[in-house]
Amino acid sequence: MKISFVVAVYRNEGSIRSTYEKIKSVFTRFLKKYSYEIVFVDDGSDDGSLQEILSLRKKDPRVKAISFTRNFGQMAAMLAGLKETTGSATINISADLQDPIEMIPQMVKKWREGSEIVVCYRIGRADSFVSKFFSRFAYGLLKLSFPQLPSGGFDYVLIDKKPLGQYNSINVRNRSFQGDLLWSGYRTSFIPYFRLKRTIGQSQYNFAKKLKNFLDALLDASYMPIRFISLIGFMTSIIGALYSLTIVYAWAFRKTPFTGWAPIMIVILFVGGLIMIMLGIIGEYIWRIYDELRKKPNYIIRSKHI
Repeated sequence: MKISFVVAVYRNEGSIRSTYEKIKSVFTRFLKKYSYEIVFVDDGSDDGSLQEILSLRKKDPRVKAISFTRNFGQMAAMLAGLKETTGSATINISADLQDPIEMIPQMVKKWREGSEIVVCYRIGRADSFVSKFFSRFAYGLLKLSFPQLPSGGFDYVLIDKKPLGQYNSINVRNRSFQGDLLWSGYRTSFIPYFRLKRTIGQSQYNFAKKLKNFLDALLDASYMPIRFISLIGFMTSIIGALYSLTIVYAWAFRKTPFTGWAPIMIVILFVGGLIMIMLGIIGEYIWRIYDELRKKPNYIIRSKHI
């Protein structure tokens, strides 16, 4: 029985060989009855990442490589790798050695016991306070749409061949990896872990990329923002109606203020701010509709070494 691995790579020179060696060691020591393959997807790296992958492939045919024409993002790299795997189960793992590879036997055990998706979720991370705060806030909002979603999120996951086929059949842009997996409804088990500190290289997962993935998850898998707009609009209308009654009352008893400048400005700024927020959210939805209609691929492959 074969276990496949998908490893998205972007400027990970120096950690790729270590990732390979650790995966190999796990199978040598704990999973001797299983075979494996590792699909590295180079997401347009401008360092020696691809050369490092190809040097491993020369020594071990179980190593496969996909190279993009440019950087299309981690999600695109994961999608490309997941479509090339041939194992009975596939594990998505990072190339920065922050996901404990020692957990693989535990994931396989859960899978053999009947779980179709095994999620390793983060209960802590060796990151800055700002990163931790953003993570808690983002996943707190996403949990309103997906109660199953762990508070720390996940991307270290084992997927059985059946749900993986269903996942790969979804052909849309701006996808949510976590949302699509949980939405599918397959039997899922969860394993907590502490995300390790990165020791090789520097993270390329900056705030802009985090924000993009958060918006994709929020807007792709939930109608909550639209409902939120409707609720705010309704509440604003009620407040406006009540405020109108106070103005009529003041006018009837000749208690209107002399200038009236302050309340007018407050109402204009408050309502104007709400309108801008609402237009921004609607614009995000419209952009995604337009992006979907263009039918551009999520990635372009320069070469395959399969």
